[in-house]
Amino acid sequence: MDFTEIDRDDFRRLLNDIGNTHMPFGKFGPGNYPPSGVPIMDLPPEYLMWFKERGFPKGRLGELMEMVYEIKGVGMDSLFDPLRQAKGGRVSIRKARKKSFDFDE
Repeated sequence: MDFTEIDRDDFRRLLNDIGNTHMPFGKFGPGNYPPSGVPIMDLPPEYLMWFKERGFPKGRLGELMEMVYEIKGVGMDSLFDPLRQAKGGRVSIRKARKKSFDFDE
């Protein structure tokens, strides 16, 4: 789908679909980020690049991930900010750090 050929309502529906889709499997899936995985709009660009090189999943998920890749690739990640704000902010994908330290003497 070429963004120059998309009308406003179709683009709104596309953004709505992206905002409501979570990664259903893999490193950013529900197993590591319960309950539903990381929203695809918050996936790191490197992860999306990996899929670009090896092939996006089949079906609607793959189409949406490819759109996210293209949008982030042209530097328009801020396009997702209203969606993130409506859902409480960006999902952090950083692992929690240890809060206590044990220093040997």
